[in-house]
Amino acid sequence: MDEILEVLEKDSRITPEEIAKMLRKKPAAIKEAIKKFEKEGVILKYKTVINKDILKQEEPTVRALIEVNIIPQKDLGFERIAERIYSFPEVTSCYLISGTYDLLVVVEGKNLQTVSSFVAEKLSCLENVRGTATHFMLKKYKEDGVILRHKEENKRIAISY
Repeated sequence: MDEILEVLEKDSRITPEEIAKMLRKKPAAIKEAIKKFEKEGVILKYKTVINKDILKQEEPTVRALIEVNIIPQKDLGFERIAERIYSFPEVTSCYLISGTYDLLVVVEGKNLQTVSSFVAEKLSCLENVRGTATHFMLKKYKEDGVILRHKEENKRIAISY
């Protein structure tokens, strides 16, 4: 992978000037390369990883990993059904995987019922979907290479002898 992309992948907030200094190149060349990557669709989005546990949101979202077993379509394989599935607004990610299941779908909803309804009413009833297995995420420890640490108060009772 290009060294500029490697730097941006680790920290998308780094400036072209900082990248230029790191790579011993001219800032103008870095800016031009980044614009080219954006235009070509190599760079699709700049993302911030947020530790939502620290925010203590009033309405936390529920995230589920759903394994989907599908029947591939003749001459289209998995593409058409994957496209149909990732078009739902509840779906945040969709991957073709090896193993017992064919797709891994990441879904977000405002509560367990919302995600359950999505699986029962939208996903499972799609033509070519043979079965699903839903795994609700209980806690995140690491996301996109970032450890989601936060300090917790020690709630243990002190014991002295």
